[in-house]
Amino acid sequence: QVQLVESGGGLVQAGGSLRLSCTASGRTLSDYPMGWFRQAPGKEREFLAAISWSGGVTRYADSVKGRFTISRDNAKNTVFLQMNSLKPEDTAVYYCAATKTTNWTIAQRLLRNGEVDFRGQGTQVTVSA
Repeated sequence: QVQLVESGGGLVQAGGSLRLSCTASGRTLSDYPMGWFRQAPGKEREFLAAISWSGGVTRYADSVKGRFTISRDNAKNTVFLQMNSLKPEDTAVYYCAATKTTNWTIAQRLLRNGEVDFRGQGTQVTVSA
């Protein structure tokens, strides 16, 4: 079992940046491919980014490609989401998640579909116009 805790959210003006962190306890984070999601009020959960075990491969949703960067520091048991050029429509609760699969192709599909094994409680990001 792994526990995930997100941090780094807050209020930022449009055009600004935030870096979210997701710290794991209970298990070694390098055992899992990881992803970030968000959910805004009244909207469906949206996949944002995924990262492989070592961090060598990443994938992004088109809506955030070029603005958001996912990375990980396995020595610190932490995954990051660097968010730049933020827009008001980026306002949402942001979650990190992990899947137990050992196959990267399957991991991408599971993370994109939200079929995850572990998920944090989320951190609120609010972008003002």
